[in-house]
This record gives sequence, C-alpha cells and structure tokens, in this order.
Amino acid sequence: MNAPLLERQLSADGAILRLFALFHLNLAFSSIEEEQRGEVIRRCYWPLLELARDHGPIAIEATAFTLEEIAARDTQWCQELARLRRDGRVEFIGSGYAQIIGPLVPAGVTEANLRIGHQIYERILGSRPDIALVNEQAYSAGLVGIYLDAAYRAILMDWDNPAAHHPEWPNETRYQAQRALAEDGRSIALLWTNTVAFQKLQRLAHDDIGEDDYLRYVTMQRADTPRTLCLYASDAEIFDFRPGRYRTEEALHAASEWMRVAQAFARLKSEPGLRFVRPSDALEIDDDRTRPPLRLESAPCPVPVKKQRKYNLSRWAVTGLDDIAINAACERIYRALVRKQVSDEAAWKELCYLWSSDFRTHITDARWSAYCRRLTCAQEMWSAKPAAEIFPAPPTVVFSDIKVKEGALCGASGNMRGGGEETGGIAGTLLPRRVAIGTPSLIAQLDRRRGLAITSLQFAGDDKAIIGGLPHGHFDAIDLQADWYTGDCVFEAPGEAKITDLEWCEPDIETAANGDVIVRAKIATPKGPIFKQMRFSASAPAVAFDLLFDWQCWDRGVLRLGHITLLPNAFAWASLSFTTHNGGKKPETFSLAGETVDHGAPVSFLVSSSFGIGMTEGWAELGDANTRLRVDVDRQTAPLLGFVAHKRLGGSLFCQLILSALELDETRKPSPYRAGPRRFRFSVSRVPSNPFC
Repeated sequence: MNAPLLERQLSADGAILRLFALFHLNLAFSSIEEEQRGEVIRRCYWPLLELARDHGPIAIEATAFTLEEIAARDTQWCQELARLRRDGRVEFIGSGYAQIIGPLVPAGVTEANLRIGHQIYERILGSRPDIALVNEQAYSAGLVGIYLDAAYRAILMDWDNPAAHHPEWPNETRYQAQRALAEDGRSIALLWTNTVAFQKLQRLAHDDIGEDDYLRYVTMQRADTPRTLCLYASDAEIFDFRPGRYRTEEALHAASEWMRVAQAFARLKSEPGLRFVRPSDALEIDDDRTRPPLRLESAPCPVPVKKQRKYNLSRWAVTGLDDIAINAACERIYRALVRKQVSDEAAWKELCYLWSSDFRTHITDARWSAYCRRLTCAQEMWSAKPAAEIFPAPPTVVFSDIKVKEGALCGASGNMRGGGEETGGIAGTLLPRRVAIGTPSLIAQLDRRRGLAITSLQFAGDDKAIIGGLPHGHFDAIDLQADWYTGDCVFEAPGEAKITDLEWCEPDIETAANGDVIVRAKIATPKGPIFKQMRFSASAPAVAFDLLFDWQCWDRGVLRLGHITLLPNAFAWASLSFTTHNGGKKPETFSLAGETVDHGAPVSFLVSSSFGIGMTEGWAELGDANTRLRVDVDRQTAPLLGFVAHKRLGGSLFCQLILSALELDETRKPSPYRAGPRRFRFSVSRVPSNPFC
C-alpha cells in the first residue's frame, strides 16, 4: 500500500498515532559467547520473525556480520526473513558490516563498513536497505554525508540526547520525521527513536510493569495532530535470553517474554487511533520538505549518543579492558592499508570487525583472548610501525643537573631569538623555579615546581602569550579556585589520592642541530616514573609532547593530559569556537559563544565523563577568529579522546582543551592488550585564523 493511500485510510479515524518498532540483532553482542549464537537464533530471532508474521509490520536491523553468522547456522531463518520482507511484514534496516562507532574512527573506515555491509546484504537478502540505524546511535554531522554517499536516504537516531541540548525545538518535533543537517550542507531524512518507549517495552516483557500500564503509556502519546512514535529500537537478544552482562538481570519467566510482547502488540493494533506502520511509511507520510533541517549536535554535546549519559564516546574510546591500546592498533592497521593502497576487501572487512564496539565493553574473557590474538595477527600482517616505537623501554639515562650560562632569551623589545653562544649553545635559562625557553618561533616559561608545566607560551607574531597558566584565586568560583597550567598530567582513581606530574624536577635541556630546544625530565610518582619530553620548535610555532608512563599497573581510574589552557586576555570571547573531525570527511566547527561546556564532567561516581570529541583525523583547533591553536595527536601511538571546557565567570573566561587517555565507567575491567609502559604523543601549535569562525 502506498503511503498517501495509507494515510487517507488512517486519517478517517482522526488524529492517528503511527507506531513502528525496530529490533536490533547483533550476534557479536559483547557478553554472548560464540557457542551461544545458535541458542540466540532459536530463542530470540525465530520468535521475532513469528512476531512479524502475526503482528507486523515491524523493522529488523542487523549488521552484515550478524547476517553471515545466522546464514552459516540457520539458512531457513534467512529464507523466512526474505519471505516476510516480500510480504511487507518486515522492513530491513541496515547498519554496515560491523557495529562501529563512527565518530571515533576515520571516515575511510565508516565508508568501508557501509560498502562491505551493502555487498553482504545484497548477497544474502537480494537487495540493499536504504534506511540505517546509526551504530549505538552515536551521531555526528560528519557522518551524514557518508551515509548519503552510501545510498542511504534516511537514518534513525535517538531523540532524547540531542533534544536535551536544543530547548528551542518545539515539543511536536519528537513526533515528526525530520531532516538532519550534514556538515557539508546536505541533509538526510530522520526518524526519531525513543528511550523511554523502548525501556517501557522491555519492562513489560520482563514483567516489571503490567500490560494495562504499558498500553496506558502508549495511548497517552496521542494528540489532536498526527504523530509517529518508535515503540522499540534496541536489542532483540534480551527477550527470553540473558547474556549475563549484569548481576541485576531479570530472571527468565516461565511465560515467554516474546509472547508478552506479542500480546501487547495485538492490543495496540486493536486500539482506535493507533496504527502500526513501517519506518519507510512514516517517512513518506510525514515528508515535509518545508521544515528546516536540524543540527542534532551542539558545542556542549558534539556527539549525541543513545540513552543515558553513561553512553558517551569514552565508553568505546578510553575505558573497557584496554580500549585505547586496541584502538591504536586498529589505527595503525588502517594507516597501513591507506599507505599501501590496499584494495583487498578482505583486509578492510577484517579491520571493520576489529574496530567493532562489542570488543570495547563487556567482552567475555574467552572472546577477549581470541580478539587479542586476531588483532595481533592483523597488525603483524599490515602495520609497518615498529612495536618498539609504540611501546618503548623506559629511558635508562639519569637526568643530570643543568649547567646553563646566564643569558637572556628575550631582549627588552620582546623579540625572540635562540640561545646560540650566549647561553652556551643551550636555549634555556634556569631560574630558581622558572625555566625560560626561547627559539625564533616562540617564548615559553616552565615551572620546575610543577613538573615543567607551561605557565606562559607566546608564539612569533603574537604580542603576548596566548596559552599557559592561571594562578590560584584567578576565578571567584570555588570549583575553579586552583592553579591551572598547560601540559600537565593528572591521574585520579576512586578512593585514592590524586597523582600528578606537578612535582619538583630537574630538567635536562639541549639544543638540537636544527635549533629546536628539547627539555626532558623524569618525574617520580607512586605508580612509577613519568618521563616527559617537550620539543620547542625553532622553525614553526609548535611544541611537541612525548610522555612515557612507566607504570606497571593500569587499574581503574582517569588519566587526563595536556590541559591546554587559554589565557583569557588573548582571545575575543564572542568568536571562540572549536573545530575537529568526528568521523566525517569534513571538519565540524562548534561556536562557544554563550555556551557553558564541560565534556569531562562526571555523570556519577561510576562514570567519569559526559561527552567528548573524536579527533578522528588526529587534530582539533580551538580559538577565535584571529588566534587559533591546533592540537595534534599521534593516533597510532594512542588515539586520545578530546574534552573541551568553556565557562564565563564574571570578568574572566575559563577555556581548556583536555586529552583523555583513560576514563572510568562500568565497562572498565583492566586487562591490558599489551603490558608495560604507555606512551602518549601530541603537539600544540599556532595556526592561521579560521575564516568560518
């Protein structure tokens, strides 16, 4: 039945509440052992097809990996799915080969994931889907163009998290098909999923609420105007099966949970004013091109994710068993495939599998061990970056006392010049507490009492320092009444004293042959030493950091680095913005004017951060229309997650870009991919102004 005819029939009953349900199938589910996959098909996937046959239409989404796994075990299931699709009882929704978190991987990986997914969908199902469920509903504007280029015409995305940061959206927006605006100016059709609605259905199935209560909730969504509501957009594996992820999982009931869902759907279909439709029907019925496309993202929430705030980018970037190490390994494989111009789809398919989100959360011990072996094998096959560079041995040198001749690094006029013979060939002057560094490109002041943290950094061409430190008491707000620096490291663990590199240290300073000034120090901490190196460039306005943590124990905790702190009087506050890639081909720019942003704010005692930026091409910029800073991260060593903090307080401004190497949530169960020291490399540089600010 075509959409206009369907709508005419529905409108005969007055204001219709259109309902659709989408069930997500994932045989790579982190808590499911491989030998349990046949049981999942029998207990979950066959009843789902029976639900579609008796109470459809419904939507089914599965990764191509899942379809291949089902086809290998039960070809009849795939045949029945194809029959129900032909009969209009099922609409199949795509998502790619593997469940990859798009805002955390380079655009080329998502392109490969969607391309390979289409190939397998066509082989098993005979056609390609044109509506996609965003994986884990981790959305960025940069992904929209990639989905469009992959011939997807629409996506499904969570309503609650984007809406929380867009109070200007009318309430009816949640019940209407929309369009999501891409960074490149294009837009894609959008259907909302609903967190409360899908949790209500789960509670009904698990006998936590009664059928009457459930129907009352759904019918209360009706209004005087037509609406569309997504009843469900989550896992199929939680009905009549328990993956064993949580101690608090409901016990299986004697009565089938699928039967409870079927009975509820039957009652909903009999209710006046309620109609089940396919997602594509909802799109066509509600296709209003006069509505302006929406920006789902915002500076406070640059990457919206499904459900509660505990589901944020850190969950797949820097928590888990050892997310940052396996993500770095995947990055090395990706860069090797690009560098070698590998066109073999098998290699790209393997990379997509290895970058799946399921290995980054509640993975079982057996599957984790198998995954580590498989990842190591792929690295050995493709990655040319030597392991010694990624996991180096700690330095054996003992940093000696510095003997530097007295000599100014900066003349009275403020002109920059290197040390030359005036400082005995070393471009550094040791003061009782401060270390002054000068090259033709910059002037910096370091604090020996604070682990060589940068208190002031001025680049050539600027008339004053633009990043550095803010002294204790600079802000009146109690939560900001501390010393703030640039370039420091902080580790915090529950119930333990904070560990930092803000300790007295004796630096070693030398001038390289090209004029760069290299500053090194060894800083003792209770967990082991931190070897810190900073390279102040002579030829470019840049400082490179190379940090080696010789820690044997990487337990639960939070490790944040860099803390690039803007000096408030160096920037025009009204034009501040940050720019980066969150999985897209084009960078995304977020205005900070009038915004309060704190990506690294904890959600709870268990979850240490709220939001983040993926920096999937290895960089982020922060600054105003005239003064821009760029932070580059070596993702092959460690793909650090970015946090922005921005807050105006009276007559001053607090603005930082922070790099996270480790966060805390319920998935964090330390089991290192590779034991030993950890290395983190990033740089800060002055770049030309951004004309789009």
